[in-house]
Amino acid sequence: MRTLYNFLLKLTWWGLHVVALFSSKIDLFVKGRKETKQLLNKSNFQNDKFIWMHVASLGEFEQGLPILEKLKVAYPKRKFILTFFSPSGYEVKKNSGVANHILYLPMDTKSNVQQFLDAFPIDLAIFVKYEIWPNFLLGLKESGIPTFLVSAIFSQGQVYFKPWGGFMRKSLKAFDHFFVQDIGSKTLLQEIGFTNTTVSGDTRFDRVAKILDQHNAMDFMDGFKSEQLCCVAGSTWPEDEEILVNYINATTHNIKFVLAPHTIKPSKIDKLKASLEVPAICYSEINDNELSSYQVLIVDTIGLLTKIYSYANIAYVGGAFATGLHNTLEPAVFGVPIIIGPDYSGFKEAEDLVALKGIQTVQNKTEFKILMDKFVTDSKYRESIGEINTSYIQNNLGATDSFMKTIKKVL
Repeated sequence: MRTLYNFLLKLTWWGLHVVALFSSKIDLFVKGRKETKQLLNKSNFQNDKFIWMHVASLGEFEQGLPILEKLKVAYPKRKFILTFFSPSGYEVKKNSGVANHILYLPMDTKSNVQQFLDAFPIDLAIFVKYEIWPNFLLGLKESGIPTFLVSAIFSQGQVYFKPWGGFMRKSLKAFDHFFVQDIGSKTLLQEIGFTNTTVSGDTRFDRVAKILDQHNAMDFMDGFKSEQLCCVAGSTWPEDEEILVNYINATTHNIKFVLAPHTIKPSKIDKLKASLEVPAICYSEINDNELSSYQVLIVDTIGLLTKIYSYANIAYVGGAFATGLHNTLEPAVFGVPIIIGPDYSGFKEAEDLVALKGIQTVQNKTEFKILMDKFVTDSKYRESIGEINTSYIQNNLGATDSFMKTIKKVL
């Protein structure tokens, strides 16, 4: 099976070169790995000791970051490697400075694994959530490098729990310990013989809780919101915006809206703004305008949404009518009620909060109007729903500390 895996991997790599001619994202994927290889070819890090963390993309980065930050404090003499699988993660964080080396993960071939491990003297390897790469894990195990999987979540449908999943089950043996998000994951691992597990929860809770400690005030938001209620709609897609715009154009309630679309291409922003029948302004147009006179602020830049959520009395998180639900923990940490679309399956925190009623779902424009009107007119109800989200965050803190207690026994 490993021979077949290696053959298919090489075939995929060459196929990606062809796809890269037509896809800018795949072109980044291919070129980025060539740059990693160049670094490994010309560099010598034998006088250093490294801790390596690998993540798939931005979501997993957010899960790994609390651990990375604590490791840097606990082990100041170590150097750190952060690898990404996806361009959408690497390209955003490549200049962030959170690690000494931020790279694309080389393709999981035996030669790449050997070159990577020869270049970096690694004391500890940490994989986040789903990332299982058989050749890298085999190389780490054969090299005797302690390896951990953190914020992991397993489900019955995954290959590890299928009769034909022996090859991937064997790869799991490389992990010294599994830090899983829930008891269901622990039970599944136990059923296939893995007892080296701890239910520690999701490190993203530790990450978002720190948002409350940062400076979240923004002058333009103070001017825009003034003393009015404000609904912040983050990471919206056209399907979300159709519902939001319908409500904004029709409502008689005195409420401000911030729309932060997932896609900020000028043509998309222009279309969204043109659909609004109320005073609206884009972030890029603010200048010296009197923001309190506008009902809608369209955020046509990136990097502001987390702080903007601190101004929300109601939050809407996009994606559950389209490609997939976006981050609901960021608004939840500010203790506000959250509205989403109907498709949230597979997002554990959303499933939990829907069950608790801190997140409420809508299927269409009518349901959205009924729910929004309730939140706007009933302050006690709105605040009680927000408190559910605050409690949920607080009750799920501590995954990072659980991990650090174990690591201190290893390093």
